[in-house]
Amino acid sequence: MRGALALAVAAIVLAIAPIARGDPSGDLSEALAADADAVAAREAMARKAWDVAAKHLSLALVRHPDDADLHSDLGFASRKLGDLDRAFVHYRRALAIDPRHRGAHEYIGEAYLMTGDLPGAQRHLDLLKGICLLGCEELADLEKAIAEFRKKN
Repeated sequence: MRGALALAVAAIVLAIAPIARGDPSGDLSEALAADADAVAAREAMARKAWDVAAKHLSLALVRHPDDADLHSDLGFASRKLGDLDRAFVHYRRALAIDPRHRGAHEYIGEAYLMTGDLPGAQRHLDLLKGICLLGCEELADLEKAIAEFRKKN
């Protein structure tokens, strides 16, 4: 009986794991791995060279306008540069392309906190709770950011 139960639980976990992940692990897709601007953007982001990253991400988006990861990354770089209007545009575009994009949900939630919009951040936290059924880094990070925001305000 226990063996059958363990087998059933394992089957369920394996079945929902792709759903729980929601978006790619951060690796570039095959198409983007061949795109010099996408590669240069990732390298610039690793160095926290946000202006360089934003330039390369914008160029990569000309060739890959419907890539949620590129939009999420450009939103992130824009937010780091202090351009929240541009960040929101790209986070929203990423989520329109992939409503389960964990990174975009986390980052837009953090951007809402920067504007003082706790309910906006909470909405994305709630969405992440539905996406990350088994928990995920993005959910934990946004929960932490919201907790810190609440302490300060």
